[in-house]
Amino acid sequence: MIALLTAGMTLTGCVSSLSASSSPASSTTTASSAAAADLDAAFTSVVKNVSPSVVLIETGGGLGSGEVYDNKGDIVTNAHVVGNATDFRVTTATGKQLPGTLVGSFPPDDIAVIKVNGNGLKPAKFGDSSKLQVGQIVMAIGNPLGLQGSVTSGIISALGRIVSEGRGGGTLPDAIQTSAEINPGNSGGALVDLQSEVVGIPTLAALSPGSQNAPAPGIGFAISSNRAKVIADQLVRNGKVTNSRRAYLGIQVGNAGGQGTLVISVEPGGPAAKAGISRGDTIAALDGKPTPTTGELAQVLAGLNPGQKVKVDVVRSDGSRATVNLTLGQLPG
Repeated sequence: MIALLTAGMTLTGCVSSLSASSSPASSTTTASSAAAADLDAAFTSVVKNVSPSVVLIETGGGLGSGEVYDNKGDIVTNAHVVGNATDFRVTTATGKQLPGTLVGSFPPDDIAVIKVNGNGLKPAKFGDSSKLQVGQIVMAIGNPLGLQGSVTSGIISALGRIVSEGRGGGTLPDAIQTSAEINPGNSGGALVDLQSEVVGIPTLAALSPGSQNAPAPGIGFAISSNRAKVIADQLVRNGKVTNSRRAYLGIQVGNAGGQGTLVISVEPGGPAAKAGISRGDTIAALDGKPTPTTGELAQVLAGLNPGQKVKVDVVRSDGSRATVNLTLGQLPG
């Protein structure tokens, strides 16, 4: 009888223990469900808040995206979206079509502004990209393949990337790397955080080496909102950029078989001319960094500032070598 009672007490203790251990798991499941519901609500809210500000831009050569910048009808997009066009057809999120005209374009930073009749358009809210953190969730909203209002999501993988657009494009000095997919037609759209603020302008996807230019999954780049605002504000105000905040050598260059960048022409009175760099010279290094190709020279230059004093390693046309001191100028608009 005593043994039976003891067994009963032990069994009761086990049941009680089992019940107690299942309670935290239940709480965890409830908390996870609540967190998932909150994230779902945040995504839905972002799309609802931002999509009305994103437009489709069509030119004779293609299409892209843009976002309403102010209540005057100014729209920010990529310079490569507008290309050489000066007139556009803009389709709003409601399907309304409006004629647009070019305000100004700054290809080095791949930013342009076009203008439409701003009545009834909702400006996007631009955030402070300097506050972004790696791992933060973002969403790309645009019109890939002409599919208006398409949304992808991902995280911020890196900040402050220096990225070359290739094929004659610019070198972006302050790019955001994101895993949110950026497809053709997304260019010029909105990269937004969960507070519904534009933190970047989706611009390009990385290409897989040796894959016939196939996009690399999960590696896309956007121009930071702070950089975009610097350029867009000047284009809206002046129709051109008067303070690019980008370093400038004052030369035109070409490749020299991987041995450096060949100076094809020198701007009279420019930074390179003042430093004694001449046509026919080859720049082997800038600020201590090798520059075997024009692309690598552009990347090094994009990381420097106007007014900065740097050393330039030069191979003269007669084969002699020299290191010259150069004060960087400011890239004109």
